[in-house]
Order: sequence, then structure tokens, then C-alpha cells
Amino acid sequence: MNIVSIIFQTLLMLMFFMASFGKLRGAKTPIEEFNKLRLPQWFRVITGVIELISAVALIIGYWDASWLAVGALLITCTAICGVLAQVRIKDSFKNMLMIIVIGVMAIFLFINNISALLNFPGF
Repeated sequence: MNIVSIIFQTLLMLMFFMASFGKLRGAKTPIEEFNKLRLPQWFRVITGVIELISAVALIIGYWDASWLAVGALLITCTAICGVLAQVRIKDSFKNMLMIIVIGVMAIFLFINNISALLNFPGF
């Protein structure tokens, strides 16, 4: 694993832990964001759970690259859905930039570890 992968993995893990806890505990900012995106609040909770699972998978990924690939894939899917939700309400590119950068980092991690998916438990 190269240094860029470790940096991306750590950044994504920390970002998704913080984001998931905010969504799961019902912080004001995620509630307002989901209202702005015209999404139901139960979807905020589901998103928080997916983000938490992704962050845990990235932690396990320090020891097992197959978990890193799965976590990166979940984050990639979350990023795509986030961009689509913002496009749906015609949000500005400036507001979408962070989720796009997160998606690019996740795609980088996934591509670097895609071969490890063959070793994922259950495959």
C-alpha cells in the first residue's frame, strides 16, 4: 500500500466517522441539509448507517485490503448518490465539489484494491 492510499484511507475514514455520527444523532446541520435536498429524515439515518459501515470497513482495511475495497465501493456509491441528489435540486457546482473529491478519492482506493475483493469473506 502506498502513502497516497494510506492518506486517502485515513481522510475518508475520519470524514465518514464524523459525518455518520452527526447524521445518526440528529445534529442540526444534516437535518437542514436533507431538508434542502428534499429527502426524508429516515433517509438521513440510513445514510448515516451506511457511512458508519464504510468507515469501519476502512479501519479493517488497514489489515485486510478486501475490506478497504468494500469500504471504498460503499463510499463511491454514497458519493454518486450525493451528487445526484444535489443535481436534482440544481445545486451549484461549488456545493458539489467536496462530495466529488470524496468520490474521486474513494474510486482511487477501490481501483487500487479491486483485486483484493476476491479474498473478501463470502466471495
